[in-house]
Amino acid sequence: MTEPLRLTDLRDASPGLRRVAHGYATSGTWKRVARRATSVGQELLAALPRDALRASRRSVAPPRMQDGIDPAPDATRIALYVHYSATGQVSDMVRCQLGLLRQFGVSIVFISMSEHIPEADWQAVRQLCALVVQRENFGRDFGAWHDLMPEVRRRWPRPEELMLANDSVLGPIYPLAPVIDAMRSGGDGLFGLTESLQGGPHLQSYLLLARGVAVVRDLMDFLQRLRVSHSKWLLVQRGEIRLARWMRRRGHRVAAVFGYDRLTEAAVADPAERRRLMGSSAKLRDLDRLPADQASALLHEWPLNPTQHLWHVLATKFGDPFVKTELVLRNPGRLPNVDTWPAVVPADSPCPLQMLQAHLQTMTAG
Repeated sequence: MTEPLRLTDLRDASPGLRRVAHGYATSGTWKRVARRATSVGQELLAALPRDALRASRRSVAPPRMQDGIDPAPDATRIALYVHYSATGQVSDMVRCQLGLLRQFGVSIVFISMSEHIPEADWQAVRQLCALVVQRENFGRDFGAWHDLMPEVRRRWPRPEELMLANDSVLGPIYPLAPVIDAMRSGGDGLFGLTESLQGGPHLQSYLLLARGVAVVRDLMDFLQRLRVSHSKWLLVQRGEIRLARWMRRRGHRVAAVFGYDRLTEAAVADPAERRRLMGSSAKLRDLDRLPADQASALLHEWPLNPTQHLWHVLATKFGDPFVKTELVLRNPGRLPNVDTWPAVVPADSPCPLQMLQAHLQTMTAG
């Protein structure tokens, strides 16, 4: 880690053509953009009738919900953690994450969308969490946060801090305390780890922290009013991308530990990182020939996904504790050298490499 941790406030900016630009930057070719657009269109056509049918029905109670060993009725710091695995297992990595989160004084609501959870795993999670819930696999993390919000508000009516987290990331590979401390140093507001410019500046939602009674209340309102969909694309638009604008319009600070400008500047300043980016998109193939200011401008004109394209910069220069599971398992942008990710995991990692690899097995085994 060479860069100090500090919060970067998100700016108001219209998405404009950034949606299309991001699609190209992420996909690498216009052919893949067209293929992705077709896929999204098909997804929407399939999802909207199902969404309408679902909206006409009464809400269904979770199949299973049980207090943890310590239900923490007086807690003022709450974390909602969303879990899924193909096997239903709660991996050692997930348990490690839960244990580390507890060290920051939060009481955890664990929400699993796995169809079957081994009883031993269920009971192990109860030891770590205030509430354990099994929920149908629908609506991804924002859907889970939406569905559990009435229960959370009933149990903890005026929390001062609300954390939203999920198991879509591997790690922590570096200590988690510095980034939590950085977020808490910002006073009242909504804070996240990485800022993305895709569709307008917003916080990527794998770890968010709201601080202050009014901020938490507005975040809860946002989640409870959210229209959940079968479409992943719609959920991203309505949830992750819209959230920052919602909070800023209510006068709240919205900031990221790893601002997009700082990440791209660090990448441009390192010839090896420039070469890494050159191999990710035809638009960036001449990145090494540009002066630093022009290279940075190009990475704004064609905004990248920080947790995908800039994963190596995040890990090696900023000490980001997490690597995206999707990047490791599927590498949707076909980025070069992703298979080298184990090299950024230090020997003294809070979650050792073997633990991370075992977790990946629970994500793919049927």
